[in-house]
Amino acid sequence: MPTPNDSTRVDPLRIAHMTRNEADMAFKKRVQTIFEWIDPQGDSLILDMPCGRGFYLNMFRYVSDCQLIGADLDWEVMQKAQRNVGHLPDLMLNHASIYALPYPEDTFDGVILSEVLEHLDDDVAGLREAYRVLKPGGVAAITVPNANYPFWWDPINKTLESVFRTHIGSGPLAGIWANHVRLYTLDQLEASVRAAGFAIDETRAFTHDSFPFIHNIVYGLGKPLLESGVMPQALANAADRTTFDQNNGSLWNPINLGLNVLNYFDRNNVINEPPGRSTVNLAIKARKPEA
Repeated sequence: MPTPNDSTRVDPLRIAHMTRNEADMAFKKRVQTIFEWIDPQGDSLILDMPCGRGFYLNMFRYVSDCQLIGADLDWEVMQKAQRNVGHLPDLMLNHASIYALPYPEDTFDGVILSEVLEHLDDDVAGLREAYRVLKPGGVAAITVPNANYPFWWDPINKTLESVFRTHIGSGPLAGIWANHVRLYTLDQLEASVRAAGFAIDETRAFTHDSFPFIHNIVYGLGKPLLESGVMPQALANAADRTTFDQNNGSLWNPINLGLNVLNYFDRNNVINEPPGRSTVNLAIKARKPEA
């Protein structure tokens, strides 16, 4: 698979277009990172596990004719993925557990493991399955929430952790801890990745500045509202991650005005913040060594 410096890398302007509806600035950085680390060539086979609602699959199909497979254990979420991306060519969806993937060894050129390890009781076991199905030389793009996250990203949990050594783990106020077993330090993440057999090519930490309470606003309020179907179509087209082509960019649309505000807060964030700085995400480019 070509390296991120090869001329085949996806144009950053196309990535910016695909994330123009995005209110989660950390997700935008995750998309950028994944496309820099996994280059979707026409003959590539790429796995997104878990695929969730199919957002990464939709973007990879938008820029490439590579073969795509999405897998997820949550049947309700898989049905949403089917509605979002099931109609796309050369794309297959499988109901599967990350602990027992239904694929032979050495199958995939790239594996996307974005925001999954923090949900697993045994993260090393999940990583070993990803390692097993990757081809030698293949890349796993891994992102997780950072234990050293910025105060304004989730003020409620940051305060609870600092003062009471606890956090909210579920519900609309769960924030960065929503249904998570753990958050990660870089040392912890590197240890798990290496324990599964991977070599580490690169690490990143990103998204320091953010609009206050943005995680609660986007996922506690905005996401349920969008999925309820009650939003006017023009607003939904500007808020939905899958309809970036249908957003005309009009500033008369209050969603677009809001996105401009959020992008202003994101203006000083870089793709890899200095060591020790609080960030929303940690990321590792992990490679299965050549035989």
